[in-house]
Amino acid sequence: MKNNIAEVFEKYRRKLLAFISDRVPEEEDAEDILQDVFLSLIQTEETTSVMQISGWLYQVARNNIIDRSRKQKEDRIPQSAIRKGEDTFVYEVTEILADENQAPDKEYLKALVWEELAQALDELPSEQRLVFEQTELNGVSFKDLSAQTGVSVKTLLSRKHYAVKHLRKRLKEVYEALLYDD
Repeated sequence: MKNNIAEVFEKYRRKLLAFISDRVPEEEDAEDILQDVFLSLIQTEETTSVMQISGWLYQVARNNIIDRSRKQKEDRIPQSAIRKGEDTFVYEVTEILADENQAPDKEYLKALVWEELAQALDELPSEQRLVFEQTELNGVSFKDLSAQTGVSVKTLLSRKHYAVKHLRKRLKEVYEALLYDD
């Protein structure tokens, strides 16, 4: 029996993300693994049906966590880049954007980060940008976006995955340039 991917995503997303988050130190890694799990489901759904969807999702998640752990051992991140299990980049960029301090230097930094985010979004293919903006900035669900655009949830998930990867890489480069420019 073929499962409706949107229903499976909505049903298992939160629990699966919590499961993954308990096993990886960075939130962005947990989100990447979650996306990889659902991409695997999408690819599997095209060729076969998964009978025990819950067990299958958790097993794929475990495998991805192990693979990521092995890769990270090879690409060890310097300890200075870790802040109590959070990626310093994610933490500090979030702090910059959320800071309500109106000091001129803070306002300049905030404007710079927003400008870089806008430029990074402009670099995305229009389809990836649309799905990222709608789901992340406007809070539109994948199911609703699919109904609005006529594009399948599977395709939307894939597009968002690639958008997030690009934005993380692009904004991390900006952050590091600011950090090491002192």
